[in-house]
Amino acid sequence: MTELLPARTPSYSRIELATVTSRAQANLLGNIHGGEIVKLADSAAGVVAQRHGEGPAVTAALDEMAFLEPVRVGDIVRTYAQVNWVGRSSMEVGVRIETQPWDAATEWRHVGSAYFVFVAIDGAGAARAVPPLRPETDADRRRAREAEIRRSHRLARREEIEAGRRGTGTAAG
Repeated sequence: MTELLPARTPSYSRIELATVTSRAQANLLGNIHGGEIVKLADSAAGVVAQRHGEGPAVTAALDEMAFLEPVRVGDIVRTYAQVNWVGRSSMEVGVRIETQPWDAATEWRHVGSAYFVFVAIDGAGAARAVPPLRPETDADRRRAREAEIRRSHRLARREEIEAGRRGTGTAAG
């Protein structure tokens, strides 16, 4: 069924969202809670998945989240998100998180990156097909290749865990 859907480019659903952080989001050290940053990244990724999939999509996995620097109270947080890879009903969306102090026009700092896996769903909550991805640039093709590597690692890890639980693999159950 996927072949019948028109392919979409990463730029079709790419977005940028920004917000200003507040004290209510801070931890005891005065930095913004990591969970708040994950929530912002997930929101941006969700919009992209919804757009690319042309309908509802739910977060199935947070494959990786790297925090590179702290985010401080009052920072402007900007997220960039785009589809990196598409399967039959699932999509990997990459998110780049940057910050800048609210009161100074300084260089944006790259403070984090995340990779979310979304599954498109129909009205009954069942997985449904999404349009294929047509990378436009060398960077898009690199992102798609790296997403396939993350997917193969995710599937191999799941299989090894399941084999260990069955007592048939190398992992301890």
